[in-house]
Amino acid sequence: MTKNLSLLILLPFLFCQQTVNVITAASNDGICRLMVQSKGYFCEEHTVITKDGYILSLQRIPRGLSDDAIRDRPPVLLQHGVLMDGVTWVLNPPNQALAFVLADNGFDVWISNSRGTNYSSEHTTLSTDDPAYWDWSWDELVAYDLPAVVEYVFDQSGQKLHYVGHSQGTLIALAAFSQQKLLDKVRSAGLLSPVAYLSRMTSPLARKAVENFVSELLYLSGIHEFVPRGEAVMKMLNDICTRQGIDCTNLLTAFTGENCCLSTSTVPSFLQYEPQPTATKNMVHLAQMARDGTIGMYDYIDIGKNMEQYGQAVPPLYDLVNIPNDLPLFISHGGRDELADVDDVKFLLDNLKDHDSEKLFLQFIEDYAHADYVMAINAKEVVYDFLISFFKNQT
Repeated sequence: MTKNLSLLILLPFLFCQQTVNVITAASNDGICRLMVQSKGYFCEEHTVITKDGYILSLQRIPRGLSDDAIRDRPPVLLQHGVLMDGVTWVLNPPNQALAFVLADNGFDVWISNSRGTNYSSEHTTLSTDDPAYWDWSWDELVAYDLPAVVEYVFDQSGQKLHYVGHSQGTLIALAAFSQQKLLDKVRSAGLLSPVAYLSRMTSPLARKAVENFVSELLYLSGIHEFVPRGEAVMKMLNDICTRQGIDCTNLLTAFTGENCCLSTSTVPSFLQYEPQPTATKNMVHLAQMARDGTIGMYDYIDIGKNMEQYGQAVPPLYDLVNIPNDLPLFISHGGRDELADVDDVKFLLDNLKDHDSEKLFLQFIEDYAHADYVMAINAKEVVYDFLISFFKNQT
């Protein structure tokens, strides 16, 4: 366990082009073979095509390590955050990683990979070299990716599913629920490090990136694919660290807050597969949220474009008050989380103040930051056991 991940560890992975090439080549092998079957678990690779043509990768762990029974296991869909992919859920050893813990506790586990990530980089007509491929933000994840994946898991399992989101994975679920989507197929939702509002985030690096319009500058310069390890992104981040006096000797902490409980043995594996690409437009959308203090659709800034897209001069808001009060929600957030800041989460909870108290489980962990929820060595005891108990209580 360590509270600091040294830049000496991070630098070779962040700046080495050879490593990026290895990741691209390795992606052809699939998460099942690379990360799941090697640990002794049965795993299936699935694909889903969205209505707008993106081909998404799904992994299924249908049973636990010592369980041969597959039928009648409640399905659980795991949705990663921004700049991550499905590997998020299988990085740690089986007794620590959520996907394996769920499988060993009687669940049929499905792992989603959002469009643009290495395992979901194909499209029916577009190439990743085409700017049109990257013309999306998390609005499209709400409108296309999430419904396609939920529908697929529902059809395959024949029953309503539990949902677990981390970071952006919580954002798209909350937005969908606020529009009354997916409710006939989702049994309950676990929201880890919930992101609905970003205006109060205290992450120094993320905050300065927003204030300096980093994503917008990249977008206007014609960079449509946001590659965290790419030369353009790294140059801007380095400039911010230097000019703003931000201590970037620990990049993970500078972004997420001081994670309490990460293992140094997980770091090399994490950096072999993460961070993942996303659309620069998606990063612009998140920056807009941070500046505006709202949870709204993408703002084209140009009134004419907004009128064309939405029929109004300003983008519509996702009204979280519309989330059904009887939808079972498990919400866990951390005191050191500088992306899902405590005050932003409080604002989210204010939208849920009329929620049925018997359907809302709220957990606050004082020493947890953003990455602890998916990589902490004690997350099973601190978070996952409570989450599993919550799921098992939902009928």
